[in-house]
Amino acid sequence: MSTHHLGRAAAVLAAALALATATTGLTAHAAAPSDATGKHTAALRSGGGAAQCDAGPAGWKGDGLCLNAADNRKVDAYLARARAAEPSISRDVQAAAILSQAEVIGFDYRLKSPDSLKRKVATDLKEHPERNTDDVLARLGDAVRYTFQWPDDRYVTGVTIASQVLSAWGSDATKWSNTWGREKGYKGLNTGWRAPGSRQLFEVQFHTPSSKYAQEETHKLYEEQRLPSTSPERKKELQAQQDAIFAAVPVPDGAPALAPPAPLLTPAA
Repeated sequence: MSTHHLGRAAAVLAAALALATATTGLTAHAAAPSDATGKHTAALRSGGGAAQCDAGPAGWKGDGLCLNAADNRKVDAYLARARAAEPSISRDVQAAAILSQAEVIGFDYRLKSPDSLKRKVATDLKEHPERNTDDVLARLGDAVRYTFQWPDDRYVTGVTIASQVLSAWGSDATKWSNTWGREKGYKGLNTGWRAPGSRQLFEVQFHTPSSKYAQEETHKLYEEQRLPSTSPERKKELQAQQDAIFAAVPVPDGAPALAPPAPLLTPAA
């Protein structure tokens, strides 16, 4: 049996054991304070500066942002690689959802749209002139993305099982943004992973019904906030509205202490 299949078998056994003991109070990983930024942290920028953008049909423009023809082609190539990697990632993610008894939200939207991805790349380039498109794409973690949801009383157990399964099956944790303990702003757990084989980065958000509802309710506010045309005064108003919505989200017991699974040890040859 291959190492990959052995890892899968071990993950299934570990998850089954976790499910069997969940009612006895499975504890979350202990955590030091993690990255306190949530999903809503992007700002705005144009690829290479507006003066350098290609105004022709081979470039891309939207919402005051743009990519020149060469950068636009790079993003298209990245999207093609993400689409090719998605089916194998989805199989592992869906299995993790079943084992952790998660509800998968918005599975049909697991691939980021071309316009949304290009807007994100152009934003990053505008805010970080020292980066190029290759740098931005190497850091991009949500071209393939998923959302898991559990009731408040099963949230910590569900996250623990799901993250352990993804790790045991070969996905490396690259990001763990736990904002459940913050006083203001986004509440939830956004995680990043690198898939085995393809090495494609993907995102899994872990939510409760309340935190997912708040995310959806604040999305339009966030989109307006990130536009280049939005004034600083209006940005502050929009942030205050988002803070008020997230302030009403209940925090599941133990959620602020959730931490990524420990890296698996590679067996000696």
